[in-house]
Amino acid sequence: MAEGGGAARRRAPALLEAARARYESLHISDDVFGESGPDSGGNPFYSTSAASRSSSAASSDDEPERLGPARGPGSPAPGAPTAQESEEDEAGAGWSSTLRDRPPPRFEDTGGPTRKMPPSASAVDFFQLFVPDNVLKNMVVQTNLYAKKFQERFGSDGAWVDVTLPEMKAFLGYVISTSTSHCESVLSIWSGGFYSNRSLALVMSQARFEKILKYFHVVAFRSSQTTHGLYKVQPFLDSLQSGFDSAFRPSQTQVLHEPLIDEDPVFIATCTERELRKRKKRKFSLWVRQCSSTGFIIQIYVHLKEGGGPDGLDALKNKPQLHSMVARSLCRNAAGKNYIIFTGPSITSLTLFEEFEKQGIYCCGLLSSRKSDCTGLPPSMLSSPATPPARGQHSIRMKGSMSLICWYNKGHFRFLTNAYSPVQQGAIIKRRSGEIPCPLAVEAFAAHLSYICKYDDKYSKYFISHKPNKTWQQVFWFAVSIAVNNAYILYKMSDAYHVKRYSRAQFGERLVQELLGLEDTSPSL
Repeated sequence: MAEGGGAARRRAPALLEAARARYESLHISDDVFGESGPDSGGNPFYSTSAASRSSSAASSDDEPERLGPARGPGSPAPGAPTAQESEEDEAGAGWSSTLRDRPPPRFEDTGGPTRKMPPSASAVDFFQLFVPDNVLKNMVVQTNLYAKKFQERFGSDGAWVDVTLPEMKAFLGYVISTSTSHCESVLSIWSGGFYSNRSLALVMSQARFEKILKYFHVVAFRSSQTTHGLYKVQPFLDSLQSGFDSAFRPSQTQVLHEPLIDEDPVFIATCTERELRKRKKRKFSLWVRQCSSTGFIIQIYVHLKEGGGPDGLDALKNKPQLHSMVARSLCRNAAGKNYIIFTGPSITSLTLFEEFEKQGIYCCGLLSSRKSDCTGLPPSMLSSPATPPARGQHSIRMKGSMSLICWYNKGHFRFLTNAYSPVQQGAIIKRRSGEIPCPLAVEAFAAHLSYICKYDDKYSKYFISHKPNKTWQQVFWFAVSIAVNNAYILYKMSDAYHVKRYSRAQFGERLVQELLGLEDTSPSL
């Protein structure tokens, strides 16, 4: 028995590390911009662990080693054009080493909440900005309709009674409670174990909860015109999007990425190998457009894995043009507002950025010669010299308003941007050496992407742990998790936060108690 426990303890760090590897959805290594220290403020970009260093080496486009034998300094590849020929070709394509200063895109809008909530506003008041009673009433109607049709087909269920609005709120509260308790099964509330909660269990019996869970639906039946695979949850996603748009105005800087939405790393570390094998691979990919100054998720895009076709999830992970499709969908409401969008390598491309610029959307993206669509970019900027330059050195090519930056810091890192002037300088703070000089676009990219990583560190712990088998239900609960996190962000920006300063965990507990209609709504400390 002791040997089994020791093996589990030895396996836990590896499982935890695997969980943290999900941060690679942004395709950015941990050791890109410097070293860790007090001045980095926990910034994941400054990590210097062995794992992060190997990750950095993999993402720094060290192409000469991958493409063939090493060549001496200044030795061109066989048949490769000379430097003069390359410059002439790039000049003919519009790329030049002559740099021009350009002002940043003007942004006069004021970001933040659109409604002033009263100091007495409760947690459920903020949550219902996104999930109002009319949406919950529709769930009641659809759940009762599905239960009726199900029983007509498969036989009467004598234990079923139509669900009511208070019961639907309590049902949501029970499932949301798994985001703070971190138990995988919501049924643990009624057990006698560690995750049991007698005060919550008294509101509704376990048998009643399981009946509602069995028949729960947002859309009971497919209409004859419906072909979308998410038809059972799409109306809820549309309503949620409308709530996000009406409740919050984002800042100018935003990020497109895949949030960390899998199980909590601490919970994964406690799983047995058998439990991990039982987990089915998720059949969808969830992308977001997120305000980089507040963490508020502005827009959600769900891409289904509907087979092995060109639009499936497997293809999405490998084809930049499909990632561009995701980016276009996420930015369809951003045109004409002079937003600055930060992107990872799989989205960054000259074609997409030029298309966005025509719509009044500006971009700054990390570029990879292996993961990005490099069509139209100068080849000389995509290959790394045999002799590395000094840290902080960079070269830039400009085409119209677009700048392609190659910056060196323990590897070559390339950025494509039309949002920042190529002649403006910035710096990356480093603990031992002070500062590493860099173009302003590199500094801005590091600062804004690090905020999103901090958001993942803090808020991914509060995603709902309940994992149903049906894909539409998984999407539904992930969307509810995002709605609760957004509600907390609005709460922190309101006068109500100055009355009672709840942490994210306390806010979640209070929301659960209010949804269940409990009189004592003060959270446990």
